[in-house]
Amino acid sequence: MNSDISDLEKLTWSKEKANEWYAQHPWLIGCNYIPSNAINQLEMFQADTFDSDQIDKELGWAQSIGFNILRIYLHYLLWEQDASGLKKRMKELLEICEKHQMKVLFVFFDDCWVQDPKIGKQPEPIPGVHNSGWAASPGSKRVVDKSVWPMLKQYVQEILTEFSQDNRILGWDLYNEPGNERMLEKTLPLLIETYRWARDINPTQPLTVGIWNQRRVSVKIFEEFNRIQSTFSDFISFHNYSNFRSLKRQISKLKKHGRPIICTEYMGRPTSLFETHLPVFKEANVGCINWGLVAGKTQTIYPWGSKEGDPEPEVWFHDIFYPDGTPYLQKEVDFIRDITK
Repeated sequence: MNSDISDLEKLTWSKEKANEWYAQHPWLIGCNYIPSNAINQLEMFQADTFDSDQIDKELGWAQSIGFNILRIYLHYLLWEQDASGLKKRMKELLEICEKHQMKVLFVFFDDCWVQDPKIGKQPEPIPGVHNSGWAASPGSKRVVDKSVWPMLKQYVQEILTEFSQDNRILGWDLYNEPGNERMLEKTLPLLIETYRWARDINPTQPLTVGIWNQRRVSVKIFEEFNRIQSTFSDFISFHNYSNFRSLKRQISKLKKHGRPIICTEYMGRPTSLFETHLPVFKEANVGCINWGLVAGKTQTIYPWGSKEGDPEPEVWFHDIFYPDGTPYLQKEVDFIRDITK
């Protein structure tokens, strides 16, 4: 291992500490959450569109089916524009989550979707298009422009310092799907630095970055990403949208690391389902966080690759509830309630 990153392995929690931390929690089950009236992280958290009443209502539906963990994305531009306002709204969000007995896993950076995000009024959804307005953070230009990294460092460290003792926060997911959107090796230096910035603060909560690409191992850079993410994370996190047999194989492989495991993205109908996957997670004591709660402006009921003007799919890809709180599939909700008892 490179000498310039070997220090990070020494700062990673021991397996014993990580497993002791995990044992203090019930089986973790929940969703990636954004309110149905927000198209992206910016619209969720900006002062003029932050909607605590909507969040409170929707988290009540999540609590009603036994969810106890939420994965929630932040965005660098929110901090750059209004750092104190972002922290204020994060605290308000955490109060709502605590009311509904939910922990939060916050995400700092993300390589996915719109690469040139802008603060202010966000675009309206493109009809029929999955996640048409989701905002990459910090965006591809900033990922490779080291002149802005001091600001990115300040963002990560200021947020971590503010919330490093907050027991309502389960942990910190430093970077979602690094290398996606054809960023590949261009993201690797920022990923490593983000680990280092976070370790400098040393929060009481654990750090992770999810393993998301194991199928394209022919692209050697993902072998390096996966090695770094599994070596420098306090608990192992991963994404799996494949069938339950694939899920079982991946869990078996990841357990060899000897650390707690949480799947931070799954459930894309008709392949990845609550009915097939939740029993696997529960039996293996693996935490699980599906994509989506309430159908809304992200339009993730449509599948990846959907086109403008596509009709509403007969089978939703993600999400559990209609905007009025009615379940998309009552039998699915009944199953979730039963397994979370």
